[in-house]
Amino acid sequence: METIHKINSKIIKIKSMKNIAFRIVALFFIAFLIVVKTSAQYNNPLRRGEFGIRYMPTFSSIDLKASNDDVVRGSVSINNGFGIMVGVNLSKHIGFQGEVNYYQISQSFRDLDLDNKVNIKYFNVPLLLSFNTNKEMRINFNVVAGPQFGVNAGSNIKTTGTAHPEDLHAVVAVKKGDVGFAYGAGLEIAINRNHTFRLDLGYRGFYGLVNINATSTENNTYNVIAKASRKTNAMYAGLTLLF
Repeated sequence: METIHKINSKIIKIKSMKNIAFRIVALFFIAFLIVVKTSAQYNNPLRRGEFGIRYMPTFSSIDLKASNDDVVRGSVSINNGFGIMVGVNLSKHIGFQGEVNYYQISQSFRDLDLDNKVNIKYFNVPLLLSFNTNKEMRINFNVVAGPQFGVNAGSNIKTTGTAHPEDLHAVVAVKKGDVGFAYGAGLEIAINRNHTFRLDLGYRGFYGLVNINATSTENNTYNVIAKASRKTNAMYAGLTLLF
């Protein structure tokens, strides 16, 4: 019965993630249609430079490992994230942008009658090629893709409960960096007459290509990080300035 319950839980989780993905795609498709319909109504000279700040609530999960080497599947949690971006527009349709984004992964699990909470902080640096409907217009829709480099900015584990001295102690051993593929889409809405100051809304995803777990060499310890790569999904809202 427990196995059936776990399978049903996984099926429900997969269906929920598919529904979220479908809604995101549908939302951006509707936004794209709006942009196409209104793009002929405005005209403004292209600004080559771009700078922005963002708030990025991030959805992520990591697989953890218990003291008996069993893998504990992580549940999706939401954490606050923040970022800045700098871009160069080669034309009204194509550009490059670099970002520096900070966020924290938090995951809880129970092992050896102890409650553990794992926290890992990351700086993400994606280098993205952007495709735009038209940067000169009041409303612009974009899609981006490119490599992302991650830097581990610190990690820790908080344990509560009663343990025996001979028990193994959980530690967090994570590699200093990783690399993967970043992608996303966004909607920019000019809020001034010259179209230089914009409300910036969008989605950013990341698929890691490197296992983040590292080897722990301390005695009577075990690494709670399973062999897995990072995968995150984030929404963002911010302001950008074209110059």
